Amino acid sequence: MRGTKWGETFEFVVRVCEFQVVSGLFRKDMKISLKAKLVISFLAVILICGLVATLVAIRLIGAGIVNQAQDNVRIDLNSARHIYQDEIKCVEILLRLTAQRSFITDALINKNIELLKVMLEQTREKESLDILTLTDENGRVIFRARNPSVKGDSQVQDELVAGALASGEVFAGSVIVPREELLKEGSDLAEQAYIEIIPTPKAKESPETEQTSGLMIKAAAPVVGDDGSVLGILYGGNLLNQNYKIVDEVKDTVYQGVKYKGKDIGTATIFQGDLRISTNVMKEGGSRAIGTRVSEEVYDQVLLKGQPWIDRAFVVNNWYISAYEPIKNIKGNIIGILYVGILEQKFTDMRNRAILDFLAITVAGMVVALVISYFLVRSVLNPIGELVYASHQWAKGHLDYRISTTRKDEMAELAETFNIMASSLEDRDEQLKEYTHQQIMKSERLATLGQLAAGVAHEINNPLGAILLYSHLSLEEMETIDPQRRNLEKVVSETTRCKDIVKGLLDFARQTAPKVEESDVNEILDRTLSLVENQVLFQNIKINRQLSHSLPKVMMDGSQIQQVFTNIILNASEAIEGEGELTVVTRIEHDGDFLEIIFKDTGCGIPDGVIEKIFDPFFTTKEVGRGTGLGLAVSYGIVGRHKGTIHVKSKPGKGTTFIVRLPLRPRK
Repeated sequence: MRGTKWGETFEFVVRVCEFQVVSGLFRKDMKISLKAKLVISFLAVILICGLVATLVAIRLIGAGIVNQAQDNVRIDLNSARHIYQDEIKCVEILLRLTAQRSFITDALINKNIELLKVMLEQTREKESLDILTLTDENGRVIFRARNPSVKGDSQVQDELVAGALASGEVFAGSVIVPREELLKEGSDLAEQAYIEIIPTPKAKESPETEQTSGLMIKAAAPVVGDDGSVLGILYGGNLLNQNYKIVDEVKDTVYQGVKYKGKDIGTATIFQGDLRISTNVMKEGGSRAIGTRVSEEVYDQVLLKGQPWIDRAFVVNNWYISAYEPIKNIKGNIIGILYVGILEQKFTDMRNRAILDFLAITVAGMVVALVISYFLVRSVLNPIGELVYASHQWAKGHLDYRISTTRKDEMAELAETFNIMASSLEDRDEQLKEYTHQQIMKSERLATLGQLAAGVAHEINNPLGAILLYSHLSLEEMETIDPQRRNLEKVVSETTRCKDIVKGLLDFARQTAPKVEESDVNEILDRTLSLVENQVLFQNIKINRQLSHSLPKVMMDGSQIQQVFTNIILNASEAIEGEGELTVVTRIEHDGDFLEIIFKDTGCGIPDGVIEKIFDPFFTTKEVGRGTGLGLAVSYGIVGRHKGTIHVKSKPGKGTTFIVRLPLRPRK
């Protein structure tokens, strides 16, 4: 039972610690520094380990001391048993030797009662026997040395006398002697046996208020004639009620009179039934606890079950580590209890001192461990703090800050890595600044160029229109065979080309905002492909349509998107240069946010050094006079104004893929 309680206590304490650590210290809504977390974690581990070690130590120390005390008291009970049995043996030997003395045999044969009186009385007083009585061969009393006036009564009902008469052997043991038999031996013995029963805490309830019989160590020896016949029985013994010889001998022999805090450390008791009839257990007033009774749990174990009882027990007014065992008569019936006990307070104090010493050592160890853990935390966190400070410096733009360390461990490697990263960031920052500066200058040049182009376009657009108008009128009036007609047609062609360039400049410069409305991408593609597939460039090009029929309508400027598709398709036809395929795919992107339009051709592809410039204005790889370099730049701007993107993937000799991504929902 005690082990179960210890286990429940241990489990409860561990659960409380876990709850405090987990739910009280590391709640998600609390902001705790790493240093605090580490210190708290170390503290929690130290406390839990210390608490567990303390609980285990308390249990082990307590169990060890209790076990030691029980072992000691078990040995003490063995010693007390030997002393008690030695007393029985002494009475047995005394009666055997006395019964063998010739004066008794002669006196019985010669009926010399006076000689018996003198010799038996001397023997009883010399050997300190309470009773010494002689019977005839029929068990009738011839002489009582203590009370000579009472004789002639039969003792065949006495189990020892009956056994000796029947077998001719010596019988000895513990017997209960009724009051009427004690009165025959002497009224003073009956008075000595009389004990008033005192109410005792924890004792079994009983209606009895007094004890009149007595517990006696007794022996019966046959007096044998020369012919081997039994001439009589000599019996004698000592009454144990209020006789302290045995219990004091046990205390003096086993415990040697040692005291603890003014109390005898060891006690011994002889019980008649459950009543103390001989003891050196003291009551509060200092008198022997005669008349008190044994506790109910001991009563049940020893008197009822006949089993020894070794454990702590409440004895009169104190707790003792006690040992009890039954006293039996020669028939094996339990008639009393033999007890020894050691004052529990001594072992309790020993346990408490040991626990306090262990606690002091544990607390000192915990303090040392906490101090060591604090310095360990500092040794780990200081480099981390330097890294954090350095990261703040770099976040503020001070990329020239470096971490200095003299350590030679993983933290030093981490610091060196941070320094390398800072150097890389610094180099990248310089490159980014340079690139940004170049882009800004480029943007400024493009803006200036756009403004200049728009101004120039406006200025020359009207003269070009007039030149083109009058050139057409002149062609209409000129004869077909006129030798100047060919020159005039060249003027018209070049003027038209100039007008297209001007139109491209105006489109690029204006960047007209899209007029969005719900539009079907598949319809725009079909319309675009219908316009171009009948042209000469597409005669040897196979167009594969892989259009998804479950596409939703998208908010867009249909005419501008058609212009984007036209530019990409025409570029693809020019890249194929003969027979080839153009595959057009429409689908919803896997994340469901964008509509993808894919144009994949089998043309010559785009070199690596060129692919990153194809969206730059006025960049072209075509021959002079075949392109302005504004088509993809204009397309890029249109898609960008629709919050979309254009990506291009190409491998020289294997074709090019343009991917136009348009948002399915309006994006800010």
